[in-house]
Amino acid sequence: MSVKVIRPGLLTTIQDLGRIGYQKYGVIVSGAMDSYALRLANLLVGNEEGEASIEITLTGPTLEIEADSLIAITGGDLSPSINNEPIPLWQPVYVKKGSTLQFGACKSGCRTYVAFAGGFNIPEVMESRSTYLRAKIGGLKGRALKVDDVITFRGPSEQAINMMEQLSGRMTHSFATTPWKLNEKLIPTYEKEYVVRLIRGSQFNDFTEESQEMLFQTKFQVTPQSDRMGYRLAGETLVLNSPLEMISEAISIGTIQVPPDGNPIILLADRQTIGGYPKIGQMISVDLTLIAQAKPGDMIEFKEVSLKEAEEFFIKRENELQELKAGILLKFSQFSL
Repeated sequence: MSVKVIRPGLLTTIQDLGRIGYQKYGVIVSGAMDSYALRLANLLVGNEEGEASIEITLTGPTLEIEADSLIAITGGDLSPSINNEPIPLWQPVYVKKGSTLQFGACKSGCRTYVAFAGGFNIPEVMESRSTYLRAKIGGLKGRALKVDDVITFRGPSEQAINMMEQLSGRMTHSFATTPWKLNEKLIPTYEKEYVVRLIRGSQFNDFTEESQEMLFQTKFQVTPQSDRMGYRLAGETLVLNSPLEMISEAISIGTIQVPPDGNPIILLADRQTIGGYPKIGQMISVDLTLIAQAKPGDMIEFKEVSLKEAEEFFIKRENELQELKAGILLKFSQFSL
């Protein structure tokens, strides 16, 4: 069982939830930019939620599916289709051997995730299959996918096989979908203007009062210099009260640093392990899915919340995911009856 790359797209890589536990050795976490979308894609095909999937950026690939497969596509809407017939996002899709999966115009967001039941049969590097492009490790030979690459699958779960057998009898197109899909409340809305929440960073009080106010009262634009390492923002210049000499500190995904030019940088999946620029804020984890889908030219507005509120938002989302996971398992078992 495998999938072959006919066209690779702009930047198509293999990602999971990252290389956890190795930052102390200077190895970055990497992993999916939008971990929420990746987790849901995997749950929809009966995988463990951290299984490696395909991450697609802005311009999608063309893939030949060389075996009957159960797939799910989540994240940004890049107009996916099977044999030129549009297919839904956020829903399990059964695809016949020999079908072609391709993508078209970017309708919303900028990153799409494609999960295959069973996951990919590629080796782990430091307990992860994520592609770290700068170090050329993980994924498929440590690089983005290219023409004629072939990625093999591991065997799908018994429940996924049963669902595929049931859906094969419901073919009305070159694919078949389940009669159920995700609750709309669980599907993020990707706009060109995003309101994201953050808590104050370690050096927030080292910035002028005017800069502190501007952080929450003005909008910032994502610049073309942004990538998986971090989003560079343009807007009002943020200024320190006085020059600050810092010892480099540990950073995490969503940390907002301000270099000497005063333009903030949101550190993301391929961030470095430590940073020496002052940290004015820290994005809350539940809003990282929105930032991951912002593209150059999109606008971002920050809203301050407390640490307690951030924790409550996180717990609420994780509880929703666990309920969703139980619901999907129930749907899979019903197909097995």
